[in-house]
Amino acid sequence: MEESQELALTQLRKSVENLSSSTEGYEKPTLMRFLIARSMNPNKAAKMFVDWQKWRASMVPPSGFIPDSEVKDELETRKMFLQGPTKYGQPLVVCKASKHFPAKDQLLFKKFLVHVLDKSIASAVQGKEVGDEKVVCLIDLQNITYKNLDARGTITGFQFLQAYYPERLSKCYILHMPGIFVTLWRFVCRFLDKPTKEKIVIVTDSEEQRKLEEKVELDALPEEYGGLAKLTAFQDVLLPLAAPRMLTTNNNA
Repeated sequence: MEESQELALTQLRKSVENLSSSTEGYEKPTLMRFLIARSMNPNKAAKMFVDWQKWRASMVPPSGFIPDSEVKDELETRKMFLQGPTKYGQPLVVCKASKHFPAKDQLLFKKFLVHVLDKSIASAVQGKEVGDEKVVCLIDLQNITYKNLDARGTITGFQFLQAYYPERLSKCYILHMPGIFVTLWRFVCRFLDKPTKEKIVIVTDSEEQRKLEEKVELDALPEEYGGLAKLTAFQDVLLPLAAPRMLTTNNNA
């Protein structure tokens, strides 16, 4: 297995060079995420890697991260919370969907998604980014109305995860799914690949709740969901300035 991985990594690096780019400075854990996301196909993984590099360059400013000030309007809804670490050292991202409304400015919303994902991953960095840090997500649909339904935003979020944050999602739990969300969810699922679908758990019974508590642990799980922690809004979590920057530059930067 190790030999086949090394061969695939070597082929990936060569394929990236053939696409007029470079993997210099990116270590094995980072490159393996792209290979795993493309079923260990070096050519497909190389294209995904280069597309990711171009996307980061176009979406994220030279500072290496999107500051709170650029996504202030989305943050002020206080719909996103950053908890953790969970049992396996992974941050827990909580979304209260009842506080979300479809964005009028799609570019701003995309920047907000990047801000949330980057900050979540950066919060898992211990000193230096390894490259395979993951996050756990909890989407709370309690008390949502038709005004909160956002197929476009939901699809964009999962597509960002699939295309630009491969193998960063450890698990996604959806709680309190009401009937009005079922049709939208079936539509969204058309845009999800199999690996992503396998990481999503719709919590509907005590067994799924037990697995959620086991995965996250009570100390990290907010009180609203059976745990002991207090919810902490995204903008109230402070990280070292260097942490999010590491996600844009290579590991030697």
